[in-house]
Amino acid sequence: MKFTPEQYKIADVPMQPFLDDEEIWDFLNNVETTPEKVKAIVEKSLNKNRLNLEETAILAQATDPESIEIIKNAARELKEKVYGKRIVLFAPLYVGNYCSNNCRYCGFKASNKSAIRKTLTKEELINNVKALEEHGQKRLILVYGEHRTYSAEYIADTVRTVYSVKQGHGEIRRVNINAAPFDIEGFKTIHEAGIGTFQVFQETYHHPTYAYVHPSGKKADYDWRLTSLDRAMEAGIDDVGIGALFGLYDWRFELLALVRHVNHLEACYNVGPHTISFPRIQDADEYDLDEKFHLSDAEFTRLVAILRLAVPYTGLILTARESQKIRKEVLAFGCSQIDAGTKLEIGAYSENPEVDQNLHKEQFKISDDRTLNEVIDELLDADYLPSFCTACYRKGRTGEHFMEFSVPGFIKKFCTPNAMLTLAEYIMDYATEETAKKGWKVIERNMDSLGDERYIKEVRSRIERIKQGEHDLYF
Repeated sequence: MKFTPEQYKIADVPMQPFLDDEEIWDFLNNVETTPEKVKAIVEKSLNKNRLNLEETAILAQATDPESIEIIKNAARELKEKVYGKRIVLFAPLYVGNYCSNNCRYCGFKASNKSAIRKTLTKEELINNVKALEEHGQKRLILVYGEHRTYSAEYIADTVRTVYSVKQGHGEIRRVNINAAPFDIEGFKTIHEAGIGTFQVFQETYHHPTYAYVHPSGKKADYDWRLTSLDRAMEAGIDDVGIGALFGLYDWRFELLALVRHVNHLEACYNVGPHTISFPRIQDADEYDLDEKFHLSDAEFTRLVAILRLAVPYTGLILTARESQKIRKEVLAFGCSQIDAGTKLEIGAYSENPEVDQNLHKEQFKISDDRTLNEVIDELLDADYLPSFCTACYRKGRTGEHFMEFSVPGFIKKFCTPNAMLTLAEYIMDYATEETAKKGWKVIERNMDSLGDERYIKEVRSRIERIKQGEHDLYF
């Protein structure tokens, strides 16, 4: 199902800027919101239809308690319809913190003279990947500072290195990337290394705010960054991730701008982003902003619920920037992916006692530093189905092919059983005894949701094979 956007002031043309600030504010300032309108819009979303900007603006401007409760309840219901109980797990691995930009909110900024710059050597990279594999991680996102050191060739080489590392039963099956934008040839080089999703966050879509918080460096070029994922698509990367750093500008504006970005990609490439991220700004070394636009917890939870309703089939990523309490609450409103066991310091996963920890200042502060097993344990207690699935990427169900499966809801035929198989694998190889008991119970409870008895029989057969020592079974 291709979404047909409104007639925007700026037409959607591949690799051309498309975001008009006044247009976004026109939507926000010229809508009337009532509980009745909210109910009608929510009904559209519950039928798994994308919302347009006007409808999203009505939800964003709804401040009465009745409307907010309607929105949150609908987001819970929609998430269950589309994603079931599964939550995909991953870990970020920071490869290096050299940077040529001067973002006012980031500890990696070039002007930060107290930062000791570090790029992992190949041996250090391998040791960190081994450490992650020893805890059961299967999905990584590699994060790089925005610097000429981290060329397309360098990133591609690190990706190939990560895929080559095998520790015990462990292996990394999907490597996503968060790095500087490239030209089309650069994106092609990275794509050929076999990456999953390439993320580029606009940080803020508001032009004046963007110019203020990015005073120098290549990142100061708003349009180059805005059109970066167009170039990725042109290069053949059909899984891309967008995001905004909430707290730089009005959250309602950023919310609509994200939806506008989704519409642009769908209009130009017939497929929207695979994921949307919505990190809330946290303190960092040399942090240089006031708190005018900081979101309260109540605003943040509303934001996530509205975003889920606006884009029913797009993965929503919730990071360890948020506290355990907020993460637990927001998971119910529509997040489908979270990081766990997160360490942001360069090289911190390898736990090498000879490493000088003063070298490894993080990019920003995190609020949830629990281990992977602790996060899985809590997910199981809440009856979620933890997943390390990478099947769609490896079976070619990406981009338009992914939408062919996911939009009608057929993806649950793959996602739930594959989540069960990856959880069974984790239980056998890494889980504590208590977590294992909980995990088998959750797997059994999810069997009924598969429906078809022949399918259930096949899933049970594969789980038995995993118990006998087989690995990497998927549909």
